[in-house]
Amino acid sequence: VQLQASGGGLVQPGGSLRLSCEASGVTPDDGAIGWFRQVLGKEREGISCISNDGVTTHYADSVKGRFTISKDNVSKTVFLQMNNLKPEDTAVYYCKASVAFFLCYSPTQSDVWGQGTQVTVSS
Repeated sequence: VQLQASGGGLVQPGGSLRLSCEASGVTPDDGAIGWFRQVLGKEREGISCISNDGVTTHYADSVKGRFTISKDNVSKTVFLQMNNLKPEDTAVYYCKASVAFFLCYSPTQSDVWGQGTQVTVSS
């Protein structure tokens, strides 16, 4: 599987962005796609995850209630709708394919990462 992330940009505080992560190739039925973000000099943070069947989702406390993860099974694209953005949401955002939902935030040798997309929240 390969992942292509897009949708980042510059937005004012309180604004919205929608990130996309398009998967190509074979994706395991019981796998998952997660979104992570990283600020320069800090560890990469897992913020949301969705199972490949689109049924199960998880959010980190830092984004719960503001971000929504969803999946279009036809295009195999995972979306991260980000509302009420804050300056502290500024980071490079990455998507990752995992072989299982419970491994979404854990590093494994089977992980596949998309390239990052920059999100900047600033007035």
